[in-house]
Amino acid sequence: MNTMLKYSKFALAGVALAGMASAAQAVELNVVSWGGAYTASQMNAYHKPYSAKTGVTINSLDYSGGLAELRAQTEAGNVTWDLVDVVLADAITGCDEGIFRLIDIDKEMAAAPDGTPASKDFFEGTLLSECFIPQIIYSTAFAYRTDAFGGKNPSTMADVFDTKNFPGKRTLQKSPKYNLEWALIADGVPVSDVYDVLDTDAGKDRAFKKLATIKNDVIWWTEGAVPAQLLADGEVVFGTGYNGRLFSAIVEEKQPLAMIWDGQALDIDGWAVPAKGKNVAEVMKYLYFATDTQRLADQAKYISYGPARQSSAPMVSTHATLGIEMAPHMPTQYADQGFMTGFSWWADNGDEMNQRFAAWLLQ
Repeated sequence: MNTMLKYSKFALAGVALAGMASAAQAVELNVVSWGGAYTASQMNAYHKPYSAKTGVTINSLDYSGGLAELRAQTEAGNVTWDLVDVVLADAITGCDEGIFRLIDIDKEMAAAPDGTPASKDFFEGTLLSECFIPQIIYSTAFAYRTDAFGGKNPSTMADVFDTKNFPGKRTLQKSPKYNLEWALIADGVPVSDVYDVLDTDAGKDRAFKKLATIKNDVIWWTEGAVPAQLLADGEVVFGTGYNGRLFSAIVEEKQPLAMIWDGQALDIDGWAVPAKGKNVAEVMKYLYFATDTQRLADQAKYISYGPARQSSAPMVSTHATLGIEMAPHMPTQYADQGFMTGFSWWADNGDEMNQRFAAWLLQ
């Protein structure tokens, strides 16, 4: 992991409310996230409003993911991070290792506005660790060039794999993850049955066989910025990518592209609290605020990732600067067309599939 942290500090203590205790004004929280437009959305939706409300200063640190640095801090007995934005897999691992604090979600997190407990308000399938509070749901999905097929508009995974009616190069991530799931969906497997089928030897063989039908038309990518660029340059007619990057290409850069939500692979990102942090009590107050219904809806004003709470979805409004309605760009709006990533399945089968995929590429 990259241990060279980019550091930015909000000088927000000056907006402390009149009469606030000096001890509260002195609190500073080191909140660690991914940087770029994503961290900017957190700053605008969470950090700045919380600082304005409480006088607490938020120091925003960027990292490249993983648990290595937090492990080192914990082992040294000097944990300087107060809150970390993590992928679910790292939350599960860190929870098992005791690096992250257990969270009683219904006691420590806000209920929905109608009183629905938090445990019932977060989308089903997102609460897979007792140390993890979901924040956003994003997806890896396909986009296509709208000028590539003479007015025909592909809309299904079967269309992506149909090189006769939709000819041209595709770009896929150089990984078995999601490509195997998509191959099965294109071959007629319902999204709800994908992992049951993939859990059999016959299902694995079926997925690789279907993937082979487009192998000669694939340009493989390894960096997240590549597929949108290949699509923009016209080097490919279909491409997989993170929905936020595809949103940027379509809406902000006005590229002639459109989304295919069918078969989208949904994933979760959220917060974990270092167990040995120095400001745990204050962090929990911040987390209560930052993961309530309104705040998750507010983040969607700045980035096209779906809020993890069901009660937030109806409150998603317009983009803060573009002025466009954001709901149509939320992957959660099309959740029934996709599938939640099989975290447990990939944990159990990832090494085997990576080896088989690498060998398959050489065939």
